[in-house]
Amino acid sequence: MPRIHEKRVIDTKQIVSDIIKYALLTIGALILFFPFLWMLTTSLKTLSEAIATPPVWLPRAPQWVNYAVVWNMKPFMRYIMNTVICCICHVAGVVVFSVLGAYAFSMYSFRFKGFFFTLFMLTMMVPGELLIIQNYITIQKMHLMDTYIAVFLPTLASGFYIYMLREHFMQMPPSLFKSAKVDGTSNWRFLWRVMVPMNRNTIFTIAILSFIGQWNAFLWPELVTRTDATKLVSSGLIAFRSEASSNVQYMMAGSCIVLIPMIVFYAVFNKQIINGVGGGGIKG
Repeated sequence: MPRIHEKRVIDTKQIVSDIIKYALLTIGALILFFPFLWMLTTSLKTLSEAIATPPVWLPRAPQWVNYAVVWNMKPFMRYIMNTVICCICHVAGVVVFSVLGAYAFSMYSFRFKGFFFTLFMLTMMVPGELLIIQNYITIQKMHLMDTYIAVFLPTLASGFYIYMLREHFMQMPPSLFKSAKVDGTSNWRFLWRVMVPMNRNTIFTIAILSFIGQWNAFLWPELVTRTDATKLVSSGLIAFRSEASSNVQYMMAGSCIVLIPMIVFYAVFNKQIINGVGGGGIKG
């Protein structure tokens, strides 16, 4: 009997603990989700409802026409396509340079290897804002202003991603590389047939982080793009804000339009994102 009573007490404590835990998680999720919910409901309000005091929580009649008005005010489809193109080029470049850089620093032995790697790692300590002026002058001298290349070219090489991938490459047994060389496998083939498949989670993590970073980039794209033909969604949204003026409901509708592609991206690659981020941490 005492054992049964003790078991019941333990089960009760566990149930109470689970209830408190999930209650706190639910409250935290609602707090985080509230700004997005407010943005969505405001995008469906009239101007009087959007600026009303005290606030109107839900629109009396959803104004779906707000999205049509916003869509016609600025070429949002062009902004989204520009951003997708730049993100794809950026991700491809970052992945290729990260793989090649990590492979060189992990598998090859060459003179001053440690010095060059340390020098390369020191670039991570330099804030990106300090390089804006020099990068801008370089892009201008190359006559690449207002082009896609100008948007993603300065960020193709990343010391952090190379370091991250190098740590995984160095987990590979050296005997595996030597055995492949004895069998006549070229360095290039060993990289793409062995190293890349065995570290695909980390590579996918790098692709995810670089895609999100490029999608959210604002300052640099704003500096090097001047027309709607090359503006990204971040720059286009700022240009739209000045045109929408004080129409809060239009600004919220524009923000929702910009947010939709990222929601679709997450919905399509949900499993890969979780596996990539969950399995892409640095081992050590």
